[in-house]
Amino acid sequence: MIAAVDEFILFDVVQYTRRDWRNRNKIKTPNGTQWLTIPVQVKGKYLQKIEETEVDNTDWAVKHWNILQQNYKKAPYYNEIQEWLEPLYRNKYTNLSTLNRVFIENICTYLGINTLITNASDYIISEGANERLLHLCQQARATDYISGPAARDYLDEALFETNQIKVHWFDYSGYPEYPQLWGTFAHEVSILDLLFNCGTQSPAYMKYVSNSK
Repeated sequence: MIAAVDEFILFDVVQYTRRDWRNRNKIKTPNGTQWLTIPVQVKGKYLQKIEETEVDNTDWAVKHWNILQQNYKKAPYYNEIQEWLEPLYRNKYTNLSTLNRVFIENICTYLGINTLITNASDYIISEGANERLLHLCQQARATDYISGPAARDYLDEALFETNQIKVHWFDYSGYPEYPQLWGTFAHEVSILDLLFNCGTQSPAYMKYVSNSK
């Protein structure tokens, strides 16, 4: 999706939710998929935003890299990916949004994706779920808005169309299988799995154009 747009806005101004994809992802192992979770500080019942979520100061990065090394050291492109990926795990992060953006930007650089990446917190934020998204698009001078299909349940497409912004839904179905370690192919894994296995050939297994509604 990032490659399909001119600007990708990280929506860090909404509530952080537990057991979601914001601080964890899956990798492939000989025993099936395994979660890698970054520990974060959740302040009780306080409705903290993603941008306010802090990384818990533990040795998670060392553990994560050791697990990646154990499961992907035999992958064809392990050495190539390791050269720029391992140093990212050596950095000290205090903020989850900052951490995620660093990894996303470095992965995009490797893939040759030059899309402008910004944070929603860089913009003026409006009240109301749909109004907030619309206002972000207007501030970014967007003519088209591409979203994941999960937003169909709440997005007011008519509101966007009234304001001359076309809504498109990104289609995640139909991705081809790629050479993967450890038995039966699994789609629901981190892009790191694709990179370790396919390296510079990874774009051949990715969608670079969104499907309009």
